[in-house]
Amino acid sequence: MGDFANRVFEVVRQIPCGKVSTYGQVARLVGAPRSARYVGYALRANPAPGMDPASIPCHRVVFKDGRLASGFAFGGEGEQRSMLEAEGVGFDAQGNVRMDEFLWNGHPECEGDVPIGPPPDFDWAAELGE
Repeated sequence: MGDFANRVFEVVRQIPCGKVSTYGQVARLVGAPRSARYVGYALRANPAPGMDPASIPCHRVVFKDGRLASGFAFGGEGEQRSMLEAEGVGFDAQGNVRMDEFLWNGHPECEGDVPIGPPPDFDWAAELGE
């Protein structure tokens, strides 16, 4: 695999169980914001698809409106939805992922109580001297 595909696989490995990402989001996270289509090409060559911790869970990557890949490469049509449902991902009446609820925030999951941002009472104006 090339460098681009390896960067895609590394980002996809970080998508937590029960969440989804979009092709565009993955492209931005690998530093190639206009390369969503190439993310799809890289994922079609995924050497380790699946749900176990050592896999590259490409089933967690969907279109920005929550649509699933029409020809999911690893198991055929319907397999991507089955895998996402098994992880607790919900769908709307049209069969799209409910993105407002299940879209990954793009941050790696933290171990323990490591904060991702400032506490709710953080005073930005005081901190910035405004």
